Amino acid sequence: MAVTLSEAAAKQVKELKRAQNLPDTVFLRMGVKGGGCSGLSYALEFDSEIGPHDKEFEIDGIKVVVDKKSYLYLNGTTLDYVQQGLTGGFTFVNPQAKSSCGCGTSFSA
Repeated sequence: MAVTLSEAAAKQVKELKRAQNLPDTVFLRMGVKGGGCSGLSYALEFDSEIGPHDKEFEIDGIKVVVDKKSYLYLNGTTLDYVQQGLTGGFTFVNPQAKSSCGCGTSFSA
C-alpha cells in the first residue's frame, strides 16, 4: 500500500508551495510523533532532506516522503483538505487508527 493525497489536498499543497516560493527540491513530509491526547500525533511539513530509510511517493506531481517508523502507522492513509466556512485544514483519513481525539490531530493505533 502507500499514502495518498485527495485532489483537494494536492491542490492545497501546490498552492502552499507556490505561495511560499519553495523550490522543486522541497517535498511534503508526512509523519507520526509520540504525544497528543490519544498517544500519537500527525506531523506535516515541507522538507528538503531525505533520510536513508525514508519511503518516497509521487502523487499528482507532488513528492511525498514518510520516514520508516511513521510509515508503519500511515500505510493506507489519505491526506485530505477540508474547507469549512472561512477556514480549512488538512485531515488524515487513517484506516489504522483505532481511535482519534476530537480535534483530529492525534490517534491511537
